[in-house]
Amino acid sequence: MTNFIKKSEIKNNWFLINAENAIVGRLAAYISTLLRGKNKNQYSPNMDNGDFVVVTNIEKIKFSGKKLNDKKYYRHTGHPGGIKVTTPSVLFEKKPEEILKLAVKRMLPSGPLAKKQLSKLKIYKGSSHPHETQNPKIVDFVNLNKKNNLTAN
Repeated sequence: MTNFIKKSEIKNNWFLINAENAIVGRLAAYISTLLRGKNKNQYSPNMDNGDFVVVTNIEKIKFSGKKLNDKKYYRHTGHPGGIKVTTPSVLFEKKPEEILKLAVKRMLPSGPLAKKQLSKLKIYKGSSHPHETQNPKIVDFVNLNKKNNLTAN
């Protein structure tokens, strides 16, 4: 018999990740796993069992290869011919936190549960954040794998 987790049994942890010199796609994949709760042994795809993730130093995040200039983000205004295109370098100047948020959002399944899980992602410029009282566990993401750090390659 399968034991399902109840809403009262869910315990959410807080994680703090420093995004300095981290590669966007690798960081987004790791964050999406934490947000969905797939790192826990009581994972359930229909429950919001994920953790809160605080990301700092988002302005120092890196792209590998030529993606900073060659990658394109598309959005549509809803009007005929209303497709808009932007590159990460342009988006980086205006809203650097939007790059990681878009990457994580696209790694989550679509639907109301994914929107709830994405709301647990907190992204900040600089090293300070207002979530000190939650005592987040510090994740040394850059040193988890040598490929996570762009300067080591």
